[in-house]
Amino acid sequence: MGKFNFKDEIDFESTKNAVETFYSTVGQIYCPYFKEKIAFNAKGLRHLKFKSDQVARTQEDQYARLKLLKFAPTIIQDSKTLQGICEIQRFEMQNMNSRWDKVLKLVTYYEFVAVIENIRAKVIVKMISGGQRHFLSIIPYWRIDKTNSKRILHNLSQEAD
Repeated sequence: MGKFNFKDEIDFESTKNAVETFYSTVGQIYCPYFKEKIAFNAKGLRHLKFKSDQVARTQEDQYARLKLLKFAPTIIQDSKTLQGICEIQRFEMQNMNSRWDKVLKLVTYYEFVAVIENIRAKVIVKMISGGQRHFLSIIPYWRIDKTNSKRILHNLSQEAD
């Protein structure tokens, strides 16, 4: 059983509480690629728990992402190259005139990929036009082991990867 595979409700809750405590201490991390600080705000932690406003991720998906979150600051701090960029027009919630409205904005997603401790992960940084860049998500890179149907986040053999 891999260390990122969901075990039980008690382990999930303790992991979630520990990660929330860790996340609150991060604040901002300097990114050498952008030559500026990336914010670790509530939007990033919320995205790890929810796919959209009212749709929660499964506990298995949350667990894997929460366990990987400790690597996100390091990946951003050490990344000097960008692996991907995506610009799209989206409706984003914005506070305008003391109320929240959906406004069409240009949104840019930046992706950084790294291998840390034999684990490959992708970190997504989001920027809404006119706003600050912030951590959005960490995505585990995995494949399914055919013998026991469990996720494998890395392969110890570089030839097989």
